[in-house]
Amino acid sequence: MGINLGISASSLSVHIAPQGVFHIGSVSISNSIFYGWIATLIMIVLFIWVARRVKVRPQGGIIQYVEVIADFISGTVEGAFEQKERAAKYILYFVPLFFIILFNDLLGLIPGVGSPITYHGSELLRPFTADFNATLAMAVVTMGLVYISSVREVGIKEYFKHFFVGSIKNPFYLFLGLIEMITDLTRVISLSLRLFLNITIVALIVVVFAWLGHIIAPLTAAPFYFLDMFDDVLQAFIFVLLGVMYLAIAVNHASSSHEQHDLTEGAVTGTIEANRQKLEGRA
Repeated sequence: MGINLGISASSLSVHIAPQGVFHIGSVSISNSIFYGWIATLIMIVLFIWVARRVKVRPQGGIIQYVEVIADFISGTVEGAFEQKERAAKYILYFVPLFFIILFNDLLGLIPGVGSPITYHGSELLRPFTADFNATLAMAVVTMGLVYISSVREVGIKEYFKHFFVGSIKNPFYLFLGLIEMITDLTRVISLSLRLFLNITIVALIVVVFAWLGHIIAPLTAAPFYFLDMFDDVLQAFIFVLLGVMYLAIAVNHASSSHEQHDLTEGAVTGTIEANRQKLEGRA
């Protein structure tokens, strides 16, 4: 998984960039896109098969695992939102997104992916998530959903208000809000780089220890191979969780801004005065 890494008895070669394997008209199709198509086809066939066999009573085997994972991600999305009816709309995006990332990561662990199979001198199969262009595209789509949905749910005024913890008339709060807005724009890069680099680094560790082991490569690389599997699941979950949190923060803040999160000077002063009067009344 991760990244294409070629190994020979005398040297260790690392191929960071995807390689073109064929053309459709004037469009070059890279090995990562090609393997992404294969992964997508496998996933579609698998989920059609699972959907036709889902029953009210729990099923065993792969159906059970798919149901458990889908329920877990659905619960994660629902738990992030204060209003559950809002969460239901986004489950249809974040659950498939998790499976897309996970499938593309795990299919990179299949023997033969990477340098063993070549086509016209280029590696034929490269995991989709091993391509920074792919992870960047997923991050752009995810953050696009976050921005558009946030504005649609709460309005553009309330959306921009969630960046500010106090009145924008206060220069300090204004400065902090502008910094937060700039930071928010960097989330596309941070999402894509986090997924790409974590997968790449762990995959590189597996290959290095396999190369160092030579004839006993399966033994030297096995612990890191299982680490790679764990990292695949973890990175898919982190990517989805961050996307959910970014959306929920904006929506939840706007929903309760007038009740719990009004931190303007006037509101704070009024709250203090009201509490003082209550205490005097009790005394």
